[in-house]
Amino acid sequence: MTNVLTMTPLLRRSVGFDRFNDLFDTFFDEKSAAQQDHYPPHNIEKYGENLYRITMAVAGFKEADLNIVQNDNTLTVTGDMQAHDKDNDAVEYLYRGIASRAFERSFRLDDHIKVNGANLKDGLLMIDLEREIPEEKKPKMIKIKAETGKLSHDKK
Repeated sequence: MTNVLTMTPLLRRSVGFDRFNDLFDTFFDEKSAAQQDHYPPHNIEKYGENLYRITMAVAGFKEADLNIVQNDNTLTVTGDMQAHDKDNDAVEYLYRGIASRAFERSFRLDDHIKVNGANLKDGLLMIDLEREIPEEKKPKMIKIKAETGKLSHDKK
């Protein structure tokens, strides 16, 4: 028997992370370890250097059933169909294969990731994200001056 370490559980819940120590803390957290439910199914996609998209399969959910909240570095998506299920009391399901249970899915976001918007189309909730690095955090080129060996802080 071969033991293989897979990063899939880490990548499934993170967007834009380059620092793995935070991911390992989250992965081994009791709540994360106990939360093995993967509903609703979702993809995390990367487009270019700084654009991301989370696509969640939310068949049957309407816009009013879904909430998206970004709080610091956590993006939380919740869905609850109870409101419009009550409107359909006259419906008797002979077979119900489309999942419609309430859910809460959280994603840890790296620093400087912001939500650009969300779109619900054909049963897919698409959340567009972008990394916006502030100017003061971007790499800066330092000019090299050819001088006589004086230190730059010497005023002589």
